[in-house]
Amino acid sequence: MASRIFGVATLMLIAGAAAAQQPTPLLNAPADQQQPPPPAPSDAAPATAGRMFCGQTVGYRVADPGTVPEPYRPFLGIWSDASWTPQLCAALIVEGVASDGTATITYAFGPIGSGNLKSGGVLHGTGIIRDGELKFQNTDGSQYGFKPFYADLAGRWTPPKGEAHEAIFKKSF
Repeated sequence: MASRIFGVATLMLIAGAAAAQQPTPLLNAPADQQQPPPPAPSDAAPATAGRMFCGQTVGYRVADPGTVPEPYRPFLGIWSDASWTPQLCAALIVEGVASDGTATITYAFGPIGSGNLKSGGVLHGTGIIRDGELKFQNTDGSQYGFKPFYADLAGRWTPPKGEAHEAIFKKSF
């Protein structure tokens, strides 16, 4: 049986609407790197309501950068204004990162344009930062990777039965 690293919740972008569930582990991680998800950042700012991402309001808490180990600080914050395809927008919030590289994340996605009938969603879960890349996986097998790119994050989404997509996520916090 494959080893696991915690990932983010169910996301069925190809099949239609998605529903958030409990975090799902990444596969192929060494057993000694398995960690339970960290608690929500205790030194975080209060939850924020009313911020719109991909047509929906998203609440979040981002830790004080001083509480995050230096190598992981470039990932901390709100990353938005991205589109995987002309029809699909996305945003990523890295709320905190533990000393072992386990990141608490919120991922929002949704349709672009008012004529698009597909629904979006907001998912809460964890990812892992290893070798300068934040990675997580969904239960449908989609894989996500994010690397610092100047002041932004370069993202890669690989659905289980499709081509990889790339997008630049702009720092908005």
